[in-house]
Amino acid sequence: MTARLKNPKEWSVDMIIDIEHKVITGVEDREYTSVEFDSRKVIPGSIFVAVKGFTSDGHVYIDKALESGASMIVADSNDCPFTDEELKAKGDRYEACIIKVSDSRKASALIAKQFFQDPESTMNMIGVTGTKGKTTITFMIADMLEHSGIKTGLIGTVYDIVDGEKKHAAHTTPEARDNYELLRKMADCDTKACIMEVSSQGLKLDRVCGIGFDIGCYTNFYEDHIGGNEHPDMEDYLNCKLKLMEMCDTAVINTDTPVSGRFLDRAREHCSKIYTYGMSDGCDVRAVDIVHGNRDGHAGTSFRLISPWYEGDVFVGIPGVFNVYNALCAIAVAFISGADKDSVLDSIAHIEVPGRLQPVKNDLNITILVDYAHNAASLENVLDTLRETTQGRVITVFGCGGDRSHTRRFEMGEVSGKKSDYTIVTSDNPRTEDPMVIIGHIVSSIEKTGGKFEIVADRAEAIRKAVLAAKPGDIVLIAGKGHEDYQIFKDRTIHFDDAEVAAEAVRKIQEDRS
Repeated sequence: MTARLKNPKEWSVDMIIDIEHKVITGVEDREYTSVEFDSRKVIPGSIFVAVKGFTSDGHVYIDKALESGASMIVADSNDCPFTDEELKAKGDRYEACIIKVSDSRKASALIAKQFFQDPESTMNMIGVTGTKGKTTITFMIADMLEHSGIKTGLIGTVYDIVDGEKKHAAHTTPEARDNYELLRKMADCDTKACIMEVSSQGLKLDRVCGIGFDIGCYTNFYEDHIGGNEHPDMEDYLNCKLKLMEMCDTAVINTDTPVSGRFLDRAREHCSKIYTYGMSDGCDVRAVDIVHGNRDGHAGTSFRLISPWYEGDVFVGIPGVFNVYNALCAIAVAFISGADKDSVLDSIAHIEVPGRLQPVKNDLNITILVDYAHNAASLENVLDTLRETTQGRVITVFGCGGDRSHTRRFEMGEVSGKKSDYTIVTSDNPRTEDPMVIIGHIVSSIEKTGGKFEIVADRAEAIRKAVLAAKPGDIVLIAGKGHEDYQIFKDRTIHFDDAEVAAEAVRKIQEDRS
């Protein structure tokens, strides 16, 4: 849906004075109906910002935007294929304003910020970056704040939440224009806080440009997102994540990571307050006396919290030491944001996050968990956690995505072969690749470990087979897709939800046994 304000916004090029710019032709001080980077959404009176992407170049669609009624075109002086004379002719023909800027991505963000009338300034803005834990932490924070009566919105990987309504997200961090539209909708319904997953790509591509975060969180840093259209190397990946520390007033930093010093140094340069969390002595927010167990039917972890706001017992209703880290970050942010102790403790004890060790209820006396672990480090973390919490077997169902790093397949196969009692290798999102080729790569690594496995290419059948094979006390881990509700093949995309398929398998087994 094209964004429109109730009253058209008068906008001037002077509003992006932070960016070098030049007016090619036309009058920029006028009323505009929307700001768009997708020419298909342009309506009469729109501002169209031409951005060069990885697969397409918005400058190619300048004529189409003008034909659709755009009143202003913003082109990038570094990427625009047209001369100033050609742009002037186009603008004069359609009586449109044409300007060139030194960075159209940044301009897109700052124009959207002005067009949607600085919606972020009305809310407590909380950003979370890091390789792992962003989704879980944002859900934890949102739930804690809601429990405390603080109306909260969320922008993240699984879905965006505006006024309590959930909508599936296209990107972890949306494009800048879409970000500001979401924030405007939140502001219009009196949202008091917004929690945002801030990806390295979101920072690199200026999708959060112009947002001043009240709180910025750093979780951890692992090798990921290298190559292709992402990051050329780990240093670029790290430098992109460090940018969040330049955009926030208060920093919350996990100091139990090798690169935490880089985040602390950057935060000291830009932030007015810094809180550290972890399990090491000296952390502001610390967990000690960690014990794995169950409470009220939830597998989880108990620990004693030491913090500036509360010292005492905490139970996290999701298992694993890494979820203790996630909880420490969320608890710190919640208390900083004014949440009350009882709401925080109750929330974290009953938290459920879609696709993150998400339980599938059953009466079979087995534990079925759906998790997004889609690389070796994540899978290893999850399997180590599950090994600590069960006396039974761990049966793992997973595959690997097509058109992605081949290394990941061999590494995940090795991890599952070593740490699972039994692995069922299946299909994930094969995309344009042959599923059996991907499975073959995974199996070659499992075989080297001596781990027990079988191949069931059909993912639904693999899940059913795992649930049927599980005995009381066993854990079935369905890994790789987590919250995703689709499966992508070369010639089609189908609806597929691991949790739904597992629940149906449970239902059928329970019926057959009754």
